[in-house]
Amino acid sequence: MKQTVTLALTGASGMPYGIRLLECLLAAGVRVYLIYSQAAQVVARQEMDLTLPARTAEAESLFSERFNSKPGQLRVFGREEWFAPVASGSNAPDAMVICPCTIGTLAAVAAGMSDNLIERAADVMLKERRKLVLVPRETPFSSIHLEAMLKLAHAGAVILPANPGFYHRPQNVGEVVDFIVARVLDQLEVEHELMARWGEAGT
Repeated sequence: MKQTVTLALTGASGMPYGIRLLECLLAAGVRVYLIYSQAAQVVARQEMDLTLPARTAEAESLFSERFNSKPGQLRVFGREEWFAPVASGSNAPDAMVICPCTIGTLAAVAAGMSDNLIERAADVMLKERRKLVLVPRETPFSSIHLEAMLKLAHAGAVILPANPGFYHRPQNVGEVVDFIVARVLDQLEVEHELMARWGEAGT
């Protein structure tokens, strides 16, 4: 595998971003460790009519078949699975993305909380000085939200709000989603062809 990335899905609106990112990472040959919250299961049903299985084995089978991943390329971990490799700096992945990221999760990470595997995995990224990208989907931001984001930025995290641009003239919702997914892939240094870059033909 080219690299290993933890992808966490939380209960913020914007689940199409996370699922599309999962698809693109697997297509690029990246090993993915997937974790999702209980609230993410609710949002996935609401926004995509997608059932995120409660059992990790079922989730691995679902997404491996859906996105045609290679054997062993995708691993799904439960929120309390403390023996998962993402829970320790001794076996940390190369990067982590929380997409979509609730403000509650963002605040917990900023405060150094580790009450579940998502928070602990993010904490490991910060302490090991590895890439951590958070994709909040909230508006407007309060001063509390902004202060938490600033704290994380000072700690080395990348705050990448789900604020799509329109200079590429998207023709459908999928192209709006791809704008944000492309920005996340750029942060991870994963090659893609989701959209033309600024200054290239078509922009």
